[in-house]
Amino acid sequence: MNKPLSLTAGTLVAAYAVFTSGCASKSCCDNHDHGKHGAAATAGSVIKQLVATVQPTAGNKCAGTVRFTEVDGVVYVYAEISGLTPGQQHAMHIHEFGDGSSTDGTKAGGHYNPEEKPHGLPGTDARHAGDLGNVQADAEGKSVYRAEFKNISMLGKNAIIGRGVIIHAKPDDGGQPVGNAGARIGFGSIGVANPKQ
Repeated sequence: MNKPLSLTAGTLVAAYAVFTSGCASKSCCDNHDHGKHGAAATAGSVIKQLVATVQPTAGNKCAGTVRFTEVDGVVYVYAEISGLTPGQQHAMHIHEFGDGSSTDGTKAGGHYNPEEKPHGLPGTDARHAGDLGNVQADAEGKSVYRAEFKNISMLGKNAIIGRGVIIHAKPDDGGQPVGNAGARIGFGSIGVANPKQ
């Protein structure tokens, strides 16, 4: 079950390590024979965080950053989004594809739903893997979102790397089939974050 983010001191230390570790120098990387163990080993030793840089779709102003960090089987999501309708909730979903080549975000496909579950809000087990719920805009149209999820992963089961994040014009009301969330006002592809930034 998903719940509001509540980090213990130990989890914070582990999350910090995920954010900051990795090969910090050429000599460090030279000591790892990445090619010998294949792409999976290389990915596992290098990918510490995923990031989606949200850009507005045509005629909109939605922009921001969504970061994903996995610690002990839990994916922590932190987002800062602007250009929203002041005081309103906006749905945020992970969609099937990281294809941002359309001006309206439609090439991102539908909600990411590898387990073929019905749509739902966080806190329910029967929901799409990509159902992240809503971000709440303040009076300036800005939002900070924090949540944790156990039904997605960065690289393992229900992996989200290479998929897309969509911000919608309306709130997700939990209804079928996709929450009545309206148009796609922002899109970002989920890619590998630079571990040195």
